[in-house]
Formats: sequence, C-alpha cells, structure tokens
Amino acid sequence: MAMTPRLPLATLVALIVYFSTSGSAFSPWVMIPSPRTQIISPSTPTSQLAASAGDSPSFMDNLTQRYQLFQKSRSDGYDFKQSTAVAIAGEYDAEEIQAKIKEYIDSAPCVMFTWEASPSCKKAIKYLDIAGASYKIVRLDNPWTEGNPIRAELGKMVGRSSVPAIFIGGKYVGGFDGGVGEESPGILEMACKGTLREKLKEVGALKSEDPGED
Repeated sequence: MAMTPRLPLATLVALIVYFSTSGSAFSPWVMIPSPRTQIISPSTPTSQLAASAGDSPSFMDNLTQRYQLFQKSRSDGYDFKQSTAVAIAGEYDAEEIQAKIKEYIDSAPCVMFTWEASPSCKKAIKYLDIAGASYKIVRLDNPWTEGNPIRAELGKMVGRSSVPAIFIGGKYVGGFDGGVGEESPGILEMACKGTLREKLKEVGALKSEDPGED
C-alpha cells in the first residue's frame, strides 16, 4: 500500500534558510527613527551573489551543512526557533561574534538590535521615543550575512532569539512585549509598571528630564 510522503523537518528548515539568505527583504516596510537615534550596521553593505538551486552544485551541500547545525543546536538543548537562527547563520567564529556583540552593547547606555521591517522593532522605537530615550540601533539586516550570526549568538546569550533585543546599561531587558524573566520582561511591561524611564535615567539614556509618558 502506497504511503503518503511526509514533508521532512529538514525540508522546512532548508526553505527557511534559503529564503532568509537569498538577499531579498522580508518586507518593503520602512522604519523611520527619530533624529536622536543613532543607526549602525554590523558592516558596510556588500554586494551579494545569488545562485539558484538548480544552477549551483553547492546548494544542497550548503543546506545539508545548515541542517546539521540545526540538529546539533537541538541536541544541545536549544528550542526550534533558536536552532533555526543557528542554521540560518551558518558557520562563524563564536568568540569573534561575542566580542562584537559586547562592543555594541558597551557603545551606548541603551542599545537595540533590530530588523528594519519588524513590527515589534517599530513599536519598540515608538515607545523609546515616547519615553524620551537616547538609544543606538544596531541593524541585523544590513547585511544579513553578518547580522544573522549576531542574532544567533544573542539568542544563546539571553535565551531569546527574537528581535528587538534591547540592552539598557549593558543589561538585557527583553524585547518590545516579551523577554525571559522578571529582570527582562520587555519595555512594554516596564513602561506599564513605570520603570522604563527610571531605568533609562539611571544609566543616562534619557534625552530630557521633563515628565513624559512611559
């Protein structure tokens, strides 16, 4: 009796990897930060060469290697989302990426790792602007090839691979509406509790001392 073929998990991950590394943007949306925002990228954008699956003999080798990274990450105890981030990132020097992340985090009192088209990142920017924050944006999508390893290592460091990843005074406080615990609940919850401006002021990340909304 013929059996209905299943879509292997490897195929699903391979598709995620392929479309995430093909050089195309996730969305045409544009994020316009406030004038007080400093935006930097992991490096100056470089041209990316795209090869189709049918034309490139190394395409399947690349997917196989990335799926092996996915499997290893899962065996190390990471969840599906983090393991997918690792697979998308591919091979990289973990110590070098960790040093780069630390350099970014230490470069300003408030630092946010983002994707430009991410709705959560846009909301986080809006809330930080309302709070009167002075912050630095580190884009992980310009170029993707350098941002993806940073995202993978950030996920390992803080226990959450989602963006934005926000640091205030060098400490991870979560994303926009979520985090990994009481110390990093995300800036939305901090704003609701009235602790966002307090934390920003404590580390010198407020533009103005005038009262405002959190």
